Amino acid sequence: MNILSIQSHVAYGHVGNAAAVFVLQRLGAEVWPLHTVQYSNHKGYGDWTGRDFSAAHVTELVRGLAARGALASCDAVLSGYVGKAGVGEAILGALRRVRRANPAALYACDPVMGDEGGLYVPSETADFFRARALPLADILTPNRFELERLSGRSVTGPDEALAAARELLALGPKVVLLTSLRFGPVPAEEIEMLAVTPGAAWRVRTPYLALDPMPNGAGDSVAALFLAQYLKTREVPAALGHAAAAIFAVIKATAKAGTRELQLIVAQDELVAPSRRFEVEPV
Repeated sequence: MNILSIQSHVAYGHVGNAAAVFVLQRLGAEVWPLHTVQYSNHKGYGDWTGRDFSAAHVTELVRGLAARGALASCDAVLSGYVGKAGVGEAILGALRRVRRANPAALYACDPVMGDEGGLYVPSETADFFRARALPLADILTPNRFELERLSGRSVTGPDEALAAARELLALGPKVVLLTSLRFGPVPAEEIEMLAVTPGAAWRVRTPYLALDPMPNGAGDSVAALFLAQYLKTREVPAALGHAAAAIFAVIKATAKAGTRELQLIVAQDELVAPSRRFEVEPV
C-alpha cells in the first residue's frame, strides 16, 4: 500500500500526520507525508510555534512526487486538517493528479473542522469540505459535530445519525464512518462508531474511557486505521472492528500513562493486533 497523507504535523505529540503516518506504517503502508502546517504542538495547549504552509507549497511537493513517477502507484490519498480553503483546493488538485495516474486510487477525507466546542477552522474551510471535498471522497470520517455541520441536521440520536450519514452518501462518498457517538440507547459508559454505506450500516461499541482532558489525535488515528484495513480487506465491517479495537487500546494505554498525548508508541502492537475485540453489529 502506498498512501499520500496530506494533513497537519506537530513536533510534540500525536495529531495529524504525527499520528497517521506511524499508524499507517505499523499497518504495513508506505506513506508519503505532506504537511499542511508544522507546529511545535497542537493548539489545544493554548500556545504553539510554527507556521502554516501555502497552497503553492502543497502543489510544489506533489509535482516533485509526480516527477519521481510515484503517483501511478499511489493507492490512496488521506487528507485531514486543512486550515485554509486554498490549501484544500491544492489537496484536491493533488487528488486529481493522482487519479489521472491511477484511476483506482481512493480518497479518504477526514473533514477536520471542529468538535462539540465549535469550529476551529475558518467558516470557508468548513464550507469547502461540503461543497468541494465531500463529492470526491470515497471514505468520509466525521465526528458528530462535523456530521451535523456537513449535513445541516441536528444529530441527537442514532436514527438521526444514520439519516445524516445517508444524506452525505448521496453527495458522493461510498462509506461514511462516524468516529465518536454517545447518545440515546448507548449506555453512559460506552462510546459508539457507526459505518454507513448506501446499502448497509454497522456499529461497534467500546467502553468509554473518560480522560481529562481528552487526548487530541484519536480521530486522525481512527481515519488512518480504517483506511489501512479497508485497503487490505475492502470490507467495511472488518475495517470498522479493527479501528475501534485498536483506538480503544491506545486510549487505554494513554489513561494508564496519565498523559495528555496519545500513547501510540507504547501501544503500537495493538495497532496491528488488538488484544481485545468488540462485536460489529448490523444496524
